[in-house]
Amino acid sequence: MNLLKKSFSLLLSCLLFVSTAPGGFAAQAEQSAAPVQAAQQTPEQLQQLVAPIALYPDALVAQILAAATYPDQVVEADRWLQQNTNLKGEQLGQEVDKQPWDPSVKALTEFPSVLANMDKNLSWTSSLGDAYVNQQQDVMNAVQVMRDRAQKAGNLTSTSQEKVSNKGKTIVIEPADPEVVYVPEYDPWLVYGAPIGVWPGWYPYPGLFLTGPGIAFGFGFGVGFFGGYGWGWHHWGSDWHHHDIVFNHNTYVSHSRIFVNRKNFYRAGGFQGSAPHENGFHGSAYRGSGFRASGRGFSTAQHGFAQPRFQQGGRSAAFGGFNRGGVTRGFSARGRSSFGGFHGGGGFHGGGGHGGGGHR
Repeated sequence: MNLLKKSFSLLLSCLLFVSTAPGGFAAQAEQSAAPVQAAQQTPEQLQQLVAPIALYPDALVAQILAAATYPDQVVEADRWLQQNTNLKGEQLGQEVDKQPWDPSVKALTEFPSVLANMDKNLSWTSSLGDAYVNQQQDVMNAVQVMRDRAQKAGNLTSTSQEKVSNKGKTIVIEPADPEVVYVPEYDPWLVYGAPIGVWPGWYPYPGLFLTGPGIAFGFGFGVGFFGGYGWGWHHWGSDWHHHDIVFNHNTYVSHSRIFVNRKNFYRAGGFQGSAPHENGFHGSAYRGSGFRASGRGFSTAQHGFAQPRFQQGGRSAAFGGFNRGGVTRGFSARGRSSFGGFHGGGGFHGGGGHGGGGHR
C-alpha cells in the first residue's frame, strides 16, 4: 500500500511538472533574451581606443572607422589579399572593385598592412566599430584630443611625408603629396607624451609599430592605381566640424548588421524582425537601429575560417559581446592573432614604392 501511494504521488508530480513547464521555460527564455543596456565608453577609454590610428591622415582615419563597422568584411578582405598576392596595380584595383565589400573595406586594400593590423587585432577593431556606431562624435573628439597631446609632446609636426595644420582647435593631417600616402609608424602608448595604458589584447603589427617615442615613416602608398574607382582615396575625408566621416562629399552611413545603434535600438523597443544568425549574421536588418542593412552576412563555414569560440562579452570578444559590441556575441581573439596573417611591413602594394621618410 505504501509503495502504491508513493508511485501515485510520483505520477501526480510528473503530470504537474509537464503542465507547468512550458510556461516556466517561456518566461525563462524571455528573461534571458531581454537585451542588456551597454554602458557608454568614457572619454579616457575612447582615447585609448583611437590611439593606434589618431595620427594617421584624415582620409585614412575615415576609412578605418568606417571599415571597423564591418569586421567580418575586414577578415574576408585580408584573407583575400593574402590569397591574391600576384595581383598588382590596375589589375588589383579591378578585382577589388568586383568584391561585395563596403567601399571603406575596398579602400583599405590600398593599405594592406593597415587592413592586416585590423584583422590581427580584431577585438580592438570591433570595439572601434561599435564605438563609432554608438558614440560617433565622442570618437572624433578623442582623435583630436590625442593629436593635441602628440603635438604638445613634440611628436606631431609637418614633414616631407605629411602636412600637419591647425585650423582653430582642429588638427588636420594630410599627405604632403596628394598621390602618395605614408602611414606613420609609432608606439601608440608612448607617442602622446605621458604613457597611456595598452588597449587589452592589442598587439603591434610589423611595419606600423615603432619601438620607443616619436614617429617614423616607411614606404609610401601610391593611390593613383585606384583613383578611378568610386571607393578610392580621394573619396574619403573627416568632417571635424560635424564630427563625422565624409564619403563622396556626403556623410558616411554604415549599413553593417554587426553593431546596433543602442540609443535608437532601445528607444524602438528592441529588434523589429529577425535577430541575426548567431554564427553567420544572416538575419534580417536591425530596423530599430536607425539604418537598414544592405551588406552581406558572414559565415565562417562559407569562407573556410576556423569555427570561433563564443564568449559572452568583455573586451576580449572580437565582436564585442553585450559589454562592448552591441547585442551580438562574437569571436574571441585568442593568442597574438585573431585571424590575421603577415603581409610584411607598410610597403607599397600597388606596384612600386616611394622612399621612406626616416624618424622624427
